[in-house]
Amino acid sequence: MKGLEEVEKRIVAACERVGRPRESVQLVAVSKGQPIEKLQEAYRAGQRLFGESRAQELAVKFGAIGPGVEWHFIGPLQRNKIRQVRPAVAMLHSLDRIELAAAWMKGPGQAPPALLQVKLGDEATKHGFEVAAVRGAVEACEGLGLPLVGLMAIPPPSSDQNEARAWFEQLRDVRDSLDHKAVRELSMGMSHDFEVAIEAGATIIRVGSAIFGDRTS
Repeated sequence: MKGLEEVEKRIVAACERVGRPRESVQLVAVSKGQPIEKLQEAYRAGQRLFGESRAQELAVKFGAIGPGVEWHFIGPLQRNKIRQVRPAVAMLHSLDRIELAAAWMKGPGQAPPALLQVKLGDEATKHGFEVAAVRGAVEACEGLGLPLVGLMAIPPPSSDQNEARAWFEQLRDVRDSLDHKAVRELSMGMSHDFEVAIEAGATIIRVGSAIFGDRTS
């Protein structure tokens, strides 16, 4: 699959520029708005980690690609959709409020691990915890027994790579300031900026259009 091959080459090059092993970065192939046929093509090319941001699409695509697939949920999650999402995913990237954390813990078995969504910038449409509230949110999640493993952010859009780098470095610094042995993952970087995110320390990148092309819905 040409798109996946090209993204892989770019990941390797970005890792080499900053002296990181390729294995230190997980690639989540974002399936939002993509037909199952394209996901199956990526699967045949070796991709096993996919991300969905819509509960309805996840329900359709879960189990329809092939064995050994791991799903991450990366979009805003309403509490009434948790029962649909929780059993299907290996990780929640978008834990953006304590009420959601409490609801995520309810249900059979161990809750899948989660990433705390951090709001960088002043965009009113973005979800997440303000930087100053992150430490308290981490402590609250620990109190609930939720397996919190890192942070996620969607910075304000920018065509300036240096500006994007500054946002990613801020998220990295927030993580480092916590000095928490369990909260280590950094989910940041998408199709237009994942190389800069890797250079800034991303451990998980979320890439859709660069792999699959433009969305169909």
